[in-house]
Amino acid sequence: MTAHDHARSLIDAAHAADPVQAADGRPAELVYGERVEAWVVRLVPAAAPHLRLAARCQHLERFLTPRATFPDGKVGYLSWRKSLYTKQAERARALLLAAGVSEAEADEVATWVSKTGLKTNAGTQALEDAACLVFLENEIGAFAAQHTDYPREKFVEIIRKTWRKMSPAAQSAALGLALPPAIAALVRAAVSGAD
Repeated sequence: MTAHDHARSLIDAAHAADPVQAADGRPAELVYGERVEAWVVRLVPAAAPHLRLAARCQHLERFLTPRATFPDGKVGYLSWRKSLYTKQAERARALLLAAGVSEAEADEVATWVSKTGLKTNAGTQALEDAACLVFLENEIGAFAAQHTDYPREKFVEIIRKTWRKMSPAAQSAALGLALPPAIAALVRAAVSGAD
């Protein structure tokens, strides 16, 4: 077993502890990691093994830090996300090093997972693109169902913010997604600048 394969098994074992299950009965974090990795491979066909591992670490052990452990509101949400970036990056680095992956690669994975250099670091951008595409393709419907109190304009603004984080290649991929009509209409409104 290579160091990268060993790291993958350690990452997936960490995901397996997620108490939330996906529709197929598997741990939700594991399914999420697979989806992010699949998008990274689509966007970066020659993705290095450690970039693929970083993709699997996008939400590494997020279940250990529930959103409810931070205050409500935008400031609380942003603080929660920032703390997750740090925790996930440190945990990813530790798992890769434990598996025998080089320190240089483990450090690079930590940089990407922590979202350092968004828009300027290709690896960080690849992870962000993949996460945004997973959100649009797999999660936005459930998000909308959980937030029925949000006005349409708020959903459009959320999608607009997501869109701004994406590279042109990811935006192009997003436009090719087969989305439910109501979600597709929100995406069109966000992209066109209309409310």
